[in-house]
Amino acid sequence: MGLKKKTEPQDSNKAVLKEKRKTGRDYVGLLTELDSRDPMKRRWAARDLAAWPEAVEALLAALLREREHSVREALFDSLSSIGGKDVVAGLIPLLRSEDAALRNGAIEVLQSMPADVAPHIIELLNDRDSDVRIFAIDILQQLAHPRTPEWLLSVLKDETHVNVVATAVDRLAEVGTPDMVPDLQAIRQRFPDEPYLAFAVDTAIRRIKEG
Repeated sequence: MGLKKKTEPQDSNKAVLKEKRKTGRDYVGLLTELDSRDPMKRRWAARDLAAWPEAVEALLAALLREREHSVREALFDSLSSIGGKDVVAGLIPLLRSEDAALRNGAIEVLQSMPADVAPHIIELLNDRDSDVRIFAIDILQQLAHPRTPEWLLSVLKDETHVNVVATAVDRLAEVGTPDMVPDLQAIRQRFPDEPYLAFAVDTAIRRIKEG
């Protein structure tokens, strides 16, 4: 009797996985697999739907109900790949989510779409919820947009919540310009009883001058 190759079970498993992924590759089939009980099928469906811009609504809906980390990552990746105003409009409400992983994923994708996010920045920086205002500044941390320093400076001038101001100061340490130093120095007078903020201001000014 001939000996079986040790690699046969592994090869067989690969064949099964490949066959599973082949099923339902059309748009309707992919949408159906987003609801599969098998997380692997949901993950592959989420990834493959990146090729279908009309899938934004379905991907966003799946994101809200998905609990598997790897599937969520695939959903975020596809939304980032598709991009556009509809993706931004669908992700911004997630900044209010109690699920930190969902919020952080939304922030990461929004950071990659400066042109489509830009029209929403002022509204987010003026949101009634201070946490949302902080998340907006987090988006600005990596948002490659020329108005980022200007938006952060507006926070220094208008914001009253010390934690939001501190977050903006930290970001300006990275992108601020010398003409913003007087506005940073004014923060000490506005918040005289906040030693951490004074330290953050000093750090930002030093980095700007060194930079």
